[in-house]
Amino acid sequence: MLFSALFFGLISSLHCIGMCGPIAMMLPVDHKNPTKKALQILTYHLGRLTAYGFLGLAFGLLGKGLFIAGFQQNISIAVGVLMIIIAIVPEKVFAQYNFSKPIYKVISSIKSSLGNQFKRKTFDALFSIGFLNGLLPCGLVYAALFGAIAMQNEVLGVAYMLLYGIGTIPLMSVVVYASGFMSVPLRSKLQRIIPIITIGIGILFILRGLSLGIPFISPAEQSLFVQANPNCH
Repeated sequence: MLFSALFFGLISSLHCIGMCGPIAMMLPVDHKNPTKKALQILTYHLGRLTAYGFLGLAFGLLGKGLFIAGFQQNISIAVGVLMIIIAIVPEKVFAQYNFSKPIYKVISSIKSSLGNQFKRKTFDALFSIGFLNGLLPCGLVYAALFGAIAMQNEVLGVAYMLLYGIGTIPLMSVVVYASGFMSVPLRSKLQRIIPIITIGIGILFILRGLSLGIPFISPAEQSLFVQANPNCH
């Protein structure tokens, strides 16, 4: 499941180019010093990964609480279903409902702080830009957070989100170096892959919860629980 996070991040970056690409292209980096520019871009990504790590910790703890309550299999199935819903429901449908309204002031504050950081050209500003960027609402990040919940462990939740973030780094870095490297038509074609991959990962979570006895994919129910005595067949 952790490998799926890395792959999901790589595919999601095709979507990130359109949504967060403008932020990456506006980064206050030193274009005359290649070494400094690389370090600045790395600092920006470190900020994003830090934000994802904190989110992974919070949602991993939530998943752990559900695991202790004995809902682990149902949660895995529910997460898979939610991922598939995110993939097949058009964004226009979600746009009709303001899910972020309860935390609108928080999001507005994040956007305002993000704008202020662009006026500075320091490493701490670049880290802040990345961190705040990682907290902005994004459907694919939500899908990744569902995966962090299904990990049912705070450490694995952090690992899941960090691997997801690492997967987005290559293409997001290319955007800074060559903003026009990918045409709009090609980008649109590649973005069609995203729902397919998301559905595939959702199916993996569903299979994991069904306990079909498939090694590494859908382990038997007995292996999901810690037992005092070994269960041998």
